[in-house]
Amino acid sequence: MKFGIIGSGSWATALAKVLTDNHVSINWWIRNEDNIKHIQQRNHNLHYLSSVYFNTSLLSMTNDITSMVAATDCIIIAAPSAHLTGILESLGPEAFNSKKIVSAVKGILPEYNLLLNDYLKKQFEFDIYNYFTIMGPCHAEEVAAEKLSYLTFSGYDEEATLGIASHFNTHYLNTIVNQDVYGVQFAAVLKNIYALGAGIAHGLEYGDNFLSVFIANCADEMAGFLKKAGISNMEVGIHEEPHSSSQKKTANYAASVYLGDLLVTCYSLFSRNRTFGNMIGKGYPVRNAQLEMNMVAEGHNASKSIYEINKEIGAEMPIAETIYHILWKAMNPLKGFKLIEEKMI
Repeated sequence: MKFGIIGSGSWATALAKVLTDNHVSINWWIRNEDNIKHIQQRNHNLHYLSSVYFNTSLLSMTNDITSMVAATDCIIIAAPSAHLTGILESLGPEAFNSKKIVSAVKGILPEYNLLLNDYLKKQFEFDIYNYFTIMGPCHAEEVAAEKLSYLTFSGYDEEATLGIASHFNTHYLNTIVNQDVYGVQFAAVLKNIYALGAGIAHGLEYGDNFLSVFIANCADEMAGFLKKAGISNMEVGIHEEPHSSSQKKTANYAASVYLGDLLVTCYSLFSRNRTFGNMIGKGYPVRNAQLEMNMVAEGHNASKSIYEINKEIGAEMPIAETIYHILWKAMNPLKGFKLIEEKMI
């Protein structure tokens, strides 16, 4: 199986590191020709995770996405959700025929309010049984530093999911599999919104005591949304029979890909959503915070998309809705958090 990666940011670079550490050669689509030349000449990505050095004999890099997709069997998409339609629009309607796609995208395509798999179905008639996800509490910076991390691979085809995951096992990365394609993606989207809220709280100078209560209530709100969306494994402390391939417990809401990812994104200083929110709490206008960050905080667009999606799902989401109003309707952050204070238990 020939792997390829679309994207050249921190997470794409971290995934390229994992695969090449396992001596897997990859096709790598990178938009910027100068960045390609720099990696070829200097063996590292100038702009992201520059401490990671590659064996470039394992890298076939190009800025021609059509040729890259044609030459690849399993395509990992690891670009910000806001950029994806622009990246994929040049591909023909049959470009992904017979391909497997692995999403490392923790966001919703904002133009359509769709998860990546639903967009691929709409635009390319892509079969969800060839669609997989990589999610979980795994900051790119810690992968670069080879700090032990856990990733969950989700797909409806269990054997194929296990096969893909096997290429990512290293001494610093453990892999888990499940079949909850929709649940893990929605959890990844929601945790970015809540992490942005945690940053706002920090910028407003709330303390750790408040933050713990805030995150606990976010966890409850997330679980309520997932249940309303039809996700079934939300009961903490309850497991089905051990997973046939590993004898591990089956995943529930306390698993790393749900609650674990929420916790690390809300607390970690590596979290760009928390950093973005911290600026908003300190009084930065949204546009200024975006310019200062120079990186995409997925929670910004996600807050609007989830607000629209929840009009149909109908979950109780006072925290996410307040964050939406702060970011998109110019609600004063302190006023918004005073409203949140009244809702928390």
